[in-house]
Parts: sequence; structure tokens; C-alpha cells
Amino acid sequence: MAFFTGVRFAGKNAIELKDEKKAFGGKQLRFRHNSGVLNCAMDFSVFLPPQAEREKVPAVYWLSGLTCTDENFSSKAGAQRVAADLGIALIIPDTSPRGDGVPDDPDGAYDFGLGAGFYVNATEQPWAKHYQMYDYIVKELPELVESGLPLTSDRAISGHSMGGHGALVIGLRNSERYQSISAFAPIVNPINCAWGKKAFSGYLGDDESQWRQYDATVLLQERDSRSHDIPPILIDQGDADNFYPDQLRTEALIAVNNETSAGAKIRYQPGYDHSYYFIASFIEEHLHFHASNLR
Repeated sequence: MAFFTGVRFAGKNAIELKDEKKAFGGKQLRFRHNSGVLNCAMDFSVFLPPQAEREKVPAVYWLSGLTCTDENFSSKAGAQRVAADLGIALIIPDTSPRGDGVPDDPDGAYDFGLGAGFYVNATEQPWAKHYQMYDYIVKELPELVESGLPLTSDRAISGHSMGGHGALVIGLRNSERYQSISAFAPIVNPINCAWGKKAFSGYLGDDESQWRQYDATVLLQERDSRSHDIPPILIDQGDADNFYPDQLRTEALIAVNNETSAGAKIRYQPGYDHSYYFIASFIEEHLHFHASNLR
């Protein structure tokens, strides 16, 4: 297959190019590498806009939701056209570690284990060896792609549902690394919903002080009170979402946002549900939002 001229991986960062497709003048790529953080092989997808043939470009990291892989967003959201116009790369990791040695939910449930890493660093057994998704997203993956792809160190982060939770938590805890944050139907208060309680008790144990480190509502309040810099935030929530409000708890974040100087823009979108049709309807606005902060 033709190899995009801007890709250079070598040495300890050597990885396998699994697929390459031309799209909107750029390239949709899929890679596999051996993750030292997750102790398994990991796939991730990348869209490089045509501008990356001649110069380094900024990147939006996209975190997907429960049951997804790195391919859902790239095949369903329709983001490549806009990213090509704006000169922005899209970095799309998987949602959990994978492989024969990686433990899964003992009952095969969709909301824990494979496809449900919740972007935390697990401390409990048997999860701790592999489920270090927070460090993978914040440290290992950016170091890998920025060493081998024509990317600047300017980053934004976005995601959907569980991935929206991840984007908010990672962006708030690492405001020096991300110029902006956005989310579609994020789980904003996981310490108080069934999905979050199951994931956090499994991965992090019974110490709820550890849970709070991965709760966007808690973090927004804490960072405002401590005068931390808070990146610009855009959130869209459909009011026909079958997981709203019980699992997503949007009002909890709105209440904190209204009490602080965070200034997050949180919008309800009438009639939209939890699907990729919702994401595809507003992804252009989100990418323009990030572009305005990445310049």
C-alpha cells in the first residue's frame, strides 16, 4: 500500500501500519503497536489532513464510548471532511486494552472490562496490569504519535458518553496539555450513576476518594476553587437520549458550572438521542470550536 510520506516510526516506536485509505485529500490510517503501559497490543486510528504532507498540524484526540473500538468514530461521525478543511489531525484510540491475556467482565457485561476501560488507571486486581487507560491516553499515545507523525504539540480532546467522561477528566486534570475540551452526551458525574459505580468499584476499589479523581463534576468544582486554568469546554446533550438523565447526570455539571467561573458551554439539543447520528450532526461545530483554540 502507498505510505503517507509524513509518517516516520522507528526504534522503540516501531509500529505496524494496518490500513490506509485516502479521504478528503488526506489519509485515514490504522496502526497497531505494543503498549508498554497496557501490556498488550493496541490498535489506533488516525486521520491526517492534506496539510500534513507539508507541515506539522495540531490534533484532536477522540475518546469513544462503551463497546466501541478505534473504528467507530472514523467510520460513522463524518469528521474527516471538516478536519481536512481545518488542517487538524484526528487521533482515535481504542476504549480498553485487548487480547487473550486481558481480563473481561466475568459475566460478559458491556459496561465493564473489554470495550469499557473508563479511561482510569486501575488499582485493583486483576485489572491493574492492563487497565491503565488514563496513562495511555495522557502519556504513551501522544508521545508515540507525536514522534512519528507530522503533529505539533497543540492538542484538544473530545469524546462521547464514556469517552466524553474521559475527555472531560483528562482535559481538566491536564489543562496544560489540552487547549480545549468537548463532549457529546458525557457521563459527567460517574460517582453517582450505576455505570460509574460499577466501573470505579471494580477498577479502583472501595476508596471513593480515588473515584473523585475521575469525576468531571467534582474536578470542575475543585479546579475552580483552586484557581486552576480551565480550558474552554463545549458539551452537547440530546434530550431524547435514553441514558439521560440517570446515567449521564448533566444537571449536576450544569449546577457546578453555574456556581463557578468555569464558563463551560453546555447545550441541550432537542430530539437527539445517544447515537452517532447525534455526533455526526454536531461534529462540525465541535471541530471548529477546537480549531479556534488550537490556533
